[in-house]
Amino acid sequence: MKRRTLDIIFASGGVLVAALLVVLGFALSTQYAFATDYVKGELGAQKITFATADKLTADETSWKPGSACLVAYAGQQLETGAQAECYAKYYIARHMDAAAVSAGFPGATYATLGTTRTELSAQVAAAKARNDTAAANDAQKKLDAATSLRTTMQTGETLRGLLLTTYGFSVLGDMAGLAANIIYGLAILMATLSIAGFIHAFVTPRDQVAFGSILRPRAAPTSA
Repeated sequence: MKRRTLDIIFASGGVLVAALLVVLGFALSTQYAFATDYVKGELGAQKITFATADKLTADETSWKPGSACLVAYAGQQLETGAQAECYAKYYIARHMDAAAVSAGFPGATYATLGTTRTELSAQVAAAKARNDTAAANDAQKKLDAATSLRTTMQTGETLRGLLLTTYGFSVLGDMAGLAANIIYGLAILMATLSIAGFIHAFVTPRDQVAFGSILRPRAAPTSA
């Protein structure tokens, strides 16, 4: 096979691969743009705004290592996946934790409060059965507090779940954007190599054979 022909074949293949990479990169870029716009639109519709720095307490900004994000986003409207993660994990969760402590059930969650309410209901019934009014009233107060806290936890967990789901969607979008940039880079590299291949093909003599020096049999040695 002629060297020029071989160069043209490889260069043409490179152009085809580059074109396919551009198409794939475009598809991923579209997914990134959709995810970004969707997240911004959905979060913006909620009209959630971070507390300003002067309204944040020292406990809120130091509750967990990541709580410092509340300072970074202070006063901003919640519009990005990263902001959604911060608000859900360090603002809502912090207030849910504080509500549990204030109600007398530290560390409680929506799920565990179901068991707590069942136990307190049994205590109320048992106290009433033995005509222990004081014990019944005390258990009833705890039951009311647990019921109110469970409602608060349900609301908080629902909002946290929605925000974290949106955050996860934004992460997928960011990954698609990163992959698109990498693929575009590969497409440029492949196109550059293909151009180099075409240039080499047209500067190569028409009659040059590919691998000619390797495949050409050696001449028999002449006798002296």
